[in-house]
Amino acid sequence: MAEYGFGSRGQSQEPKTHRNDGERIQYLLSAEEHLLQSISARAPLQEILNGICNALDCQIVNAVSLISLPSDNASELATIAGNAALFGLHTLFSECIVAENDELLGSLEMYCTDPRSPSAGELQLIERAKCLAAIAIKLDKEAGHQSNRGMREDEPLQERVLEWPHFSN
Repeated sequence: MAEYGFGSRGQSQEPKTHRNDGERIQYLLSAEEHLLQSISARAPLQEILNGICNALDCQIVNAVSLISLPSDNASELATIAGNAALFGLHTLFSECIVAENDELLGSLEMYCTDPRSPSAGELQLIERAKCLAAIAIKLDKEAGHQSNRGMREDEPLQERVLEWPHFSN
């Protein structure tokens, strides 16, 4: 059975075959290296967070993720969760992203097509994604460029969600 990769909105969706463990590990290392390079190059925060979500979504079948920041509108987050349920998506994972000093940096929400809990392997991927997000958010916060580097304050969270992948059965 083919698994479909989720591309950016408007791009063609190319089928990809299941990877063996060696190929999967190589993909994960490559994706993480690219994300770390983006973080160290001070790429726009939203670009990095979207990259983290895309890498996570490609590894967890029929899942879609969203990293939100404390500054995001709480009512928009509630609306997104309600809309996900309305369209038959179930919460796969929901947890805060915190710094070493327990400072709230954001949250990671994941939805999937089936009501289930993440597997042990998926939890490892999720924890790594949270770690990368924490590094990116903390560096961005320290630089004080959050609204100047891609996280436009006038861009509602719902606009960023429009780039979520579409599921195909």
